[in-house]
Amino acid sequence: MPFALLLLGLAVFAQGTSEFMLSGLVPDIARDLGVSVPAAGALTSAFAAGMVVGAPLVAGLARRWPRRGALLAFLGVFLAVHVVGALTDSFAVLLATRVVGAFANAGFLAVALVAAVGMVPADAKGRATSMLLGGVTLACVAGVPAGAVLGELWGWRTAFWAVALVSVPALAAVARSVPGGRAGGEPPALRGELRSLRSPRLVVTLLLGALVNGATFCTFTYLAPLVTEVTGLGSSWVPGVLALFGAGSFAGVSAAGRFADRRPVPVLVGGGVAVCAGWCALALGAGHPVLALGLVFVQGALSFGVGSTLISQALYAAPGAPTLAGGFATAAFNVGAALGPWAGGTAIGAGLGYRSPVWVSAGLVVLAGVVAGVAWRQRGRRGATPETVRS
Repeated sequence: MPFALLLLGLAVFAQGTSEFMLSGLVPDIARDLGVSVPAAGALTSAFAAGMVVGAPLVAGLARRWPRRGALLAFLGVFLAVHVVGALTDSFAVLLATRVVGAFANAGFLAVALVAAVGMVPADAKGRATSMLLGGVTLACVAGVPAGAVLGELWGWRTAFWAVALVSVPALAAVARSVPGGRAGGEPPALRGELRSLRSPRLVVTLLLGALVNGATFCTFTYLAPLVTEVTGLGSSWVPGVLALFGAGSFAGVSAAGRFADRRPVPVLVGGGVAVCAGWCALALGAGHPVLALGLVFVQGALSFGVGSTLISQALYAAPGAPTLAGGFATAAFNVGAALGPWAGGTAIGAGLGYRSPVWVSAGLVVLAGVVAGVAWRQRGRRGATPETVRS
């Protein structure tokens, strides 16, 4: 794998930390800026919405830009809005920086996905995707807990400064190491790319990615109350449990990257069954600390392993949309990141308890299995074979 992929992963690590770190900073932000906790919580929703809308939109706008130039522009904007966010005393300005930062993050990740697969052989998209998503999982392992600690010790602004500082070496690394120019020459016509995005196989893959990722973040978002209220561990355990989930996620994307290109069907089918069974086991066994902690690691690995494989399959499914596929894969990932916490919160709000998000996660995976089964049956009627899953 090219060294430039590792450097892109560093930038994705900084951006992933920014996306998820507010979960531990919302009360401090609300108190400092004089707004309610739910209002401060809207900062997370604004970022997710910006990612969903921004990924395909910004990828379309940047499709004719040189890859390195586009990545530098997006990362530069991302860095700048975090400096503004760290300095402002206005909640409205902070909210605006989250939306702009999300657009920059979405554009960077969309272009980075396309750039990454352009650096590797045509049959290595899964490995390239797993290396990029490794930055997101490392953000869960180290970035998010570190942001929570910084916010606790020196205030929420410190976490924003930390993300900006981590972005500086990533900016320099991209400038020095990512190839310039447009990989593959002149991109195809926009109309042709948009036609390719209507492929039933791509639509199904994106839907599966949104459902599986929704299941992941449904439980991840509410791990803290699950651990403290159901498992019975103290609040001091929460950062370690989040890091444990992140460690499993990193292991999962690393392992999936070795098999996603050559044997995607066994990874998706076997992994899908396993991840559903794991959510059910966690819901039933959350009251037993040893079992719960083990399942947190396992579910992190299974969820991100299956999720990263689906993202790589989306890139395989859209050979006619080389500049837009990454944007739509990014959007699908973040639809799940917004859908899951909303569904889990709705279940808790209905009085179903802190185990309920885990059951919702299991239900989302079951729904993904139903969608996959229906799609597979329809493809079989048209004469599709297992080999056509990857092209």
